[in-house]
Formats: sequence, structure tokens, C-alpha cells
Amino acid sequence: MNRDVHIVGFQVGRETYGVPITSLHEIVRVPEITAVPDAAEYMEGVINLRGKIVSVIDLRKRFGEKKVTPGKRNRILVVEHKGRLSGLIVDSATEVLKIPAADIEASPTAFAEGGLNCVTGLGKYKGRLIVLLDTARLLEFSGLKRKEETGEGAGQRGPAAEARGASAGK
Repeated sequence: MNRDVHIVGFQVGRETYGVPITSLHEIVRVPEITAVPDAAEYMEGVINLRGKIVSVIDLRKRFGEKKVTPGKRNRILVVEHKGRLSGLIVDSATEVLKIPAADIEASPTAFAEGGLNCVTGLGKYKGRLIVLLDTARLLEFSGLKRKEETGEGAGQRGPAAEARGASAGK
């Protein structure tokens, strides 16, 4: 049985990426974003999406783009993860792609060693390669990295916070 995998394609820099259409809530134009203090550099802030607060990550910064310039084609892919909505700023949302499962190859092991580990595979589509991403891993990693940087988590104190608390009391 040859089944197709439905993904939403989008551009970040010169590359085309894709996420499963099932993880996508919607695609919106980039509204005004409210900055959040002490956030990671790639965390743009939050937006109010019809009464729901949505945290927004700039994938261009997340993937190490040196020069990030906002444009009219920028979009926010709103994805759902563990019951919460998160936004991913991309250069442009391109299309919904149907890629036969046979045309998707597993992620090279070198990608897993890079730390982000959010690449699930590479899809071959009309002569191009589409880098397939796991939004859950992308968002979990960004949350973990943020906790490590600030030394704090939701209701938890990390080692850095403990050390700061101990040194502050002296």
C-alpha cells in the first residue's frame, strides 16, 4: 500500500521545510508581537490570536540565520503541541504537498548529533528536497533550552537558580 504524507511546505532562508499538516492549526500574517523579557533570542514574544495567547518563535533565528529581515511574505505557522498553541515565524508558507511515503528517507544520523534533533526525514518532491521537521521536538527543545538558559522551569528550580539563590543569601 503506497500512501501519501501530507505536509505544509514553507521557506526559511533558501531551504524548503515541511511539517505534517495534522500538526498545523492555521497560518496567519505576522501581527504585532509583544516581547517577553528574559526570553531566548529566537523567542520573538507572544501574540493574541482571537483571545488565545500564542508564544512565537522565529525559525530563522532558531536555525541560525545571521541576517533576519521581516518581509511581507512572512507568516506564522500556528501549531498545537501538548494542548498549547505556538507560532513559528517563517519566510513564507509555500504549499500543501503530498509526498509518497516511498519518497521520504530517514534523517541522516549526522543531523541527530547536531543537538536540535527535530529533522525527521527528507522528502523528495518534484526534484527538490524538503526537510521534514517534528514540531514536538522543535518546541520541546526550545523550551528546554530556555529553562537551561534562565535556570528556571515551570514550578521547578534548576541548578543555576539554586546556585544563584545560594550565592544571593550569602
